[in-house]
Parts: sequence; structure tokens; C-alpha cells
Amino acid sequence: MSDQLPPILSSSSSPFVAILPERSSDLSPWASPNQAKMKSGRNSDNKKVLIVSVLIFSWLLLLGIGGCCILKEKRGTAAYLAEEYCTDDEISASKKSDLLFFDLEIILAATNNFSIESKIGEGGFGPVYQGKLNNGQDIAVKRLSEKSSQGLDEFKNEVTLIAKLQHRNLIRLLGCCIHGGERMLIYEYMHNRSLDTFIFDEGKRSLLGWQNRFTIIVGIARGLRYLHQDSRFRIIHRDLKASNVLLDREMKPKISDFGMARLFGDDQTQARTHRVVGTYGYMSPEYAMDGILSTKLDVFSFGVLVLEIISGRRNKGFYQSEPHSNLIKYAWKLWKEGKSFELLDESLEDLHRISEVLRCIQVGLLCVQEQPRDRPMMSSVIMMLATENATLPEPKEPGFNTERGSVDITTSMDSMNYLTAMTVQNT
Repeated sequence: MSDQLPPILSSSSSPFVAILPERSSDLSPWASPNQAKMKSGRNSDNKKVLIVSVLIFSWLLLLGIGGCCILKEKRGTAAYLAEEYCTDDEISASKKSDLLFFDLEIILAATNNFSIESKIGEGGFGPVYQGKLNNGQDIAVKRLSEKSSQGLDEFKNEVTLIAKLQHRNLIRLLGCCIHGGERMLIYEYMHNRSLDTFIFDEGKRSLLGWQNRFTIIVGIARGLRYLHQDSRFRIIHRDLKASNVLLDREMKPKISDFGMARLFGDDQTQARTHRVVGTYGYMSPEYAMDGILSTKLDVFSFGVLVLEIISGRRNKGFYQSEPHSNLIKYAWKLWKEGKSFELLDESLEDLHRISEVLRCIQVGLLCVQEQPRDRPMMSSVIMMLATENATLPEPKEPGFNTERGSVDITTSMDSMNYLTAMTVQNT
């Protein structure tokens, strides 16, 4: 018996057209219950995947927008700083810098909310704190005091002048923090104190041997050469002294405290200023008396520092037989008498590099000559220090105009700045 089709399909003569139900890609009318259930489950999974994808995309989009806003805010902060406190030339320098701007929350966490325990000193700029970032890096935070007008100038100078200076013998400025009325400078933390805490301390002076002292002298010279000749800008420090030289873990020197630094143009070699700033005993005569500013001011300060490192005595307040004498005069007197070796610190025992000591004394005297034109450039200083058998020129009479009261000078704050601040914690 042959199978019979339904009447609607069996008659070819029927005026009706046979219409079959359209097969759905989602669910066939002839699908079994199990197949329908499986298909329904796949649809549900697809919807879940779609929802999750939309959520992830939305989250990433919001994250990207947020990042752009943060970046814009930080760039806006930098622009605010430059426009608020800098000249046109300094604005240009600041915008080109790679200075990092720290959030206040990060600094608060690093310093335990500026706790008394984390405070390591106070200077003209304001209090100084030690901190530790989340990555374990130790930092020093100079927090601008609301009452410090000098600190505001230092803050501007540090940000605009040395943000991009990178040299092994310069302290590294990591960044700054600006939040409301708060202004802070963040430095790498130096664990081995400032130079003055060694050479001017009777108990610690012997810990600094001659090889360490010679390395420090050469390192300071290299740092100054970078500032005067090799950096993007020609910078005069204006306040080079023993307390503004830090020593790292290996006792290598880093010049710090650029709050009084002065930027020179590429072709500029000299300027005259009506505001003479610095520290008595380290100022060159032409700068202290007439406000004439050049790189030779730093050269003079370096010469004083060399004599202090060799002798372990301060230039300022140094007295021998003459009531108004200073270290420069004493060193010059010994040189003229052929007794320069007597200048050497008595704590240096069993010294075998006498020629090196005498060469350093001669270099120091060459740097403190009265006339700026007679003082060598720092590149020449490094060459003289590094060449054992070099024939050095005879120094001329030094400049002696370093006594207090000789000129109306705005001095730097000798109380605890960043350098001496770190000393407080270590002593």
C-alpha cells in the first residue's frame, strides 16, 4: 500500500498552492524538544557574552576618558605653575621639561601625613621631610612655608632651571607637588649627609680620607663644568658651599640647592645684578662689591671649597695670628713661603700622595684669584686636576673681599636647608 499525502498536497489539479512552513534558523517546527532546549541555551549564552562585552567596552572607554582627564589636569597644573610664577623665557623652559607632578595623596602617604617623625629639618624654603614612595624609593620633600617669600623664588628656580638637568654630580629633582596653597619639591634622598658635616667636625673629619676628598673635589668640578658648559642652559649656581654638596652612599658628591641659580643665554658671559645673594666667605670680590655675575663667581666659590676640603677649616670665621684673617689669606701666605703642605688637615695620616695635595692647593689658589679673567674655566680645572705631571700656572694674589660688612648682601639661609636638613637625622 503506497503512502498517501495530505489532500492539500496530493492533488496536482488543486487550485490551492501548497505552502510549507518556513524553516527557522533558530528553531525548526520539526525539531525535537531536546534540540529546541539546546538552541535556547545557546541563545542565552550569546546574550550573556554580548552583555559582558558591552560592559567591558564601556569600562575601558570610561578608563580612557578618565586617563585623558588626569593627563589634562596635570598638564594644566604645569601650565598654571609656569604662567603664575615664571617669566616668558622660563615658561618656555618649563613647558619643555619632563618634570613629574606628584599628587598630594602620594606625598601624604610617603611622609605619613608630614608627621613629626618624618621631619628632618627646616630651612629658608620651609620644612623638609623624608619619605618613601610605594615603589620603595626614598625621597626628600621640601615643603614651601606659607611665610617664606624666599622659598617661593627658590621653588620657581628649581622647577624652571634644573628640571631637565641630569648629571651624576647634581642632585636629582624628581618632581614637584602643587595642590591649592601647597608647593613642594621632591628630591632623591641622600643617605650620607652633607660635606660640611664631615670636614668641619673634629670627630668625623678623619673618616674622610684623602682619596675621598680628592674624588669629591673632582666630582664638584665636573658638576660645575656641566652647569657652565655642557648642559642645555648655562647656569650659575651662586651659592656653592660645603653645606650645598651632598654625599651619596659611595661618598660621591652631588651639588644641590639651586634656589638662587641664574640662567644665562647661550652667548651671555656676564651680567650685573642689584640683588646680590649668596653666602659670606664664598663670594667673589667683583660679585660682592659690584654685583658682576659670571661663571667665574662659581669658580671662585669652588676654589674656596677646595681649600676647605684640604684643610678641614672654614674660610669664614678662620683666624690665625691676624684678627681679620681668613683661610684664603692663610693659604696664600703659606704658598708664598713655600709651606703649602702645612695647610693639609692634620687628621690625614700616612699620606703618600703629596704631589696631588699640592696640585689641588695650587688649583684652589688659581680659582680664587682677584681678577675674574685670571681664574680658569672649569674644563681647565678638571684637566689640571687629572694630569699628574702638568705644569700649572703660578697663581696671582687672591681676592680678599670676603669680610662681613663690606657690602649690603642678601645672604642665603644658613639654617637647615635640604642638605643640612638630612644631617639632622643622621647626627
